[in-house]
Amino acid sequence: MYSFQSKVRYSETDRDGRLTLEAMVDYFQDVSTFHSESLGLGIDYLEHNRLVWVLSAWQIETERMPLLYEDIETGTFPYDFKGCFGYRNFWMKDGDGRYLARANSIWTLLDTEHMRPHKPTEEMLRGYRLEEKLDMEYLPRKIELPDGGKRLEEIVVKRHHIDSNNHVNNGQYVRIAMEYLPESYPIRRMRAEYKKQAVLGDVMTVMAYGQDHCRSISLCEESGGAYAVMEFAGP
Repeated sequence: MYSFQSKVRYSETDRDGRLTLEAMVDYFQDVSTFHSESLGLGIDYLEHNRLVWVLSAWQIETERMPLLYEDIETGTFPYDFKGCFGYRNFWMKDGDGRYLARANSIWTLLDTEHMRPHKPTEEMLRGYRLEEKLDMEYLPRKIELPDGGKRLEEIVVKRHHIDSNNHVNNGQYVRIAMEYLPESYPIRRMRAEYKKQAVLGDVMTVMAYGQDHCRSISLCEESGGAYAVMEFAGP
């Protein structure tokens, strides 16, 4: 298990002074990166071995979004490996140790030379200590979209969307999708399914689905397939 402590920064808050969901996703991505770096299994190790972990799915369950300057602790641990897949929990707690959020994630390890699935290396299996998974509801990876989607607009992938893997960062998909939710939309649960990597210059078509209690956003390629599908559920 790996965790770090912080305070909610002004740059991470919304107009109500609470941590945004996008910022929470950033915390979760950061803590998993820190965990890997602390074990010597981070970016340099992956590049040397021509490997990359690609996020396949998120499920984030929120209890409460912390306030500006509030003490928080963010943690993560892996709980299973199956073939090329890695399963990792995340959590965020307040200063009294109460859960603010729990999350599940599914990752795929790829060989970057051929972009094929690859089993975890012996170093990974020795380094990542598996823990008992968090007590939370675990939903399927695949997000089923309802009928009647509405085409909204097109987004061109810019440089600020791209991360060190040269494709759109996982958190950027969430940021883009949330722009198409009603203002102050209450989010109790967020799910994301990543289907295809978008790169610089790609055009993503925004499709919106659902009703007040549950809304989905699909970011699609020109051929109609999806780069990513996200579901936002209210209380």
